[in-house]
Amino acid sequence: MSFLLKSVCRFIIITGSGLFLFCQQPPSSLNNSASPENEIFYHIFVRSFYDSNGDRHGDLEGIIEKLDYLQELGVTSVLLTPLYSSHFYHNYFPIDFKEIDREFGTEKTYFELLEKLHERKMKLFMDMEIHYVTEDHIWYKDSFQNPSSEYSDYILYNGAGNTDPEPMIYDLTELQSYDGKVIKCCTIDLYNEEVREYFYDLFKYWIDPDGNGNFDDGVDGFRIDHIMDDLDWKGKITNLLGNFWKPLFDELREINSDVTIIGEQAEWGYGREYFNKGDMDLLFAFPLRSAIASFDKERIISTADSTYMATPEDKTQLIFIENHDMMRFATVVESHIDKLKIGAVFNILLKGVPSIYYGQEIGMTGTNGFGKYGITDGNDIPVRESFEWYKTVYGSGMALWYEETGPWWEETNLKDSDGISVEEQQSNPSSLWNYYKKLIALRKTNSAIQTGKIQFLKNNNSDVITFLRWDRSQAALIVINLNNNNEQVEVNISDLPVTFREKKIRYLFGQDEEKYSQFSEQGIIINLTSYDVKVWRIR
Repeated sequence: MSFLLKSVCRFIIITGSGLFLFCQQPPSSLNNSASPENEIFYHIFVRSFYDSNGDRHGDLEGIIEKLDYLQELGVTSVLLTPLYSSHFYHNYFPIDFKEIDREFGTEKTYFELLEKLHERKMKLFMDMEIHYVTEDHIWYKDSFQNPSSEYSDYILYNGAGNTDPEPMIYDLTELQSYDGKVIKCCTIDLYNEEVREYFYDLFKYWIDPDGNGNFDDGVDGFRIDHIMDDLDWKGKITNLLGNFWKPLFDELREINSDVTIIGEQAEWGYGREYFNKGDMDLLFAFPLRSAIASFDKERIISTADSTYMATPEDKTQLIFIENHDMMRFATVVESHIDKLKIGAVFNILLKGVPSIYYGQEIGMTGTNGFGKYGITDGNDIPVRESFEWYKTVYGSGMALWYEETGPWWEETNLKDSDGISVEEQQSNPSSLWNYYKKLIALRKTNSAIQTGKIQFLKNNNSDVITFLRWDRSQAALIVINLNNNNEQVEVNISDLPVTFREKKIRYLFGQDEEKYSQFSEQGIIINLTSYDVKVWRIR
């Protein structure tokens, strides 16, 4: 496909390790689409974000108090970890699916948060994990060793007498929490009709709580945790995507056609069958995240291409570089500021929906233990620590719920005056926080980067990635140097899907642009500094 670009051209400078330059449509023409790619997600681990009442537990009121912060950064959608009551600090594996954890607030506080978000034209997404229950859930408590219980068939039991409930994934029959509690757990029979009806009603309630067809008080979408077709690969609860999840999503969309479904595919693959069989709107681009962390050009390109090939035309992927289950990106790159900024570039400028994990924007560090501290969920506390609002560890609102509870605190990543805090970075124009803010602003004001197509372009340098983002009115050429050497790269433009109106690109840097770029017979020759990032306006 080939066409002439017709656009209003403007220039935006991104300070730090990169400069960005692009053509822009008039602002009124942006954000009219309902595409999820218009969103900037911010993933909050609720207990660790902001404490509003002094009990050191992050809470819903704390999120309300920090909506100005999220909006200043450029966030449009908030994804929360589970809210329901649980023995566990992460709130997976509930005591009650319908009851909000009292340390987070009340249902009234939840609806107040939803109202405040919607007033700001922001969205809320709930994290739902419904495959398991623990021993204090009424279904388990009443039915264990009691075949006559009304909940006897809600739990998947092996043998007679309800004495052998089906374990969770990895055949876990109990879970140990960071505070020493050991809680029994088991698997729910999702094909029991009463169970199905219960969960379908639960999801519908959060979409339209009062059932009046007005969705101002309804959640905008769900993240489905640990979703899979054959639950835990045991062959006992199979064909879930087509027989349980898709019918649910169909019913939810009949209520509100704008509801968005995000699937966390359990095996962390490309997810083609989840789109095709489960009809989810978004999946997490797990393979791409791993490729980005490698800083290997060919791996990034091939994985990105495979990701986009696995994604149907009307679906998309969440592009992320860290979450609550994996090592923080800053730890992966040893807090190297230029690599952190390149990670941000991939996160925000690749095709898909950007998702930022709380603290990522200031370079918080953390390694999940994978058994470092024994068999306990405390292993993951280092990647779920209190958000660092201040230059010092202690301050109003710091969510230090895990202080002095174990080795994860003794080895905490939180340090005074280490440059990793909102207080230290907001006033520093070259900080990571400001880099994220500018990248997000760039994306939100450029339709080609926001919702346009993507094509990786051939060049002659093994350490430089070049790709084009374009739509019918704009085009932007992104150039990323993945190493610490000065590099020259020649970008092949013979197979561009757009046509130059003028055989020229422009780059604002305050110096003679010929020093940095020139046309050759095959394409464009560009000079790059260490870990340089540029976005050019194509004319």
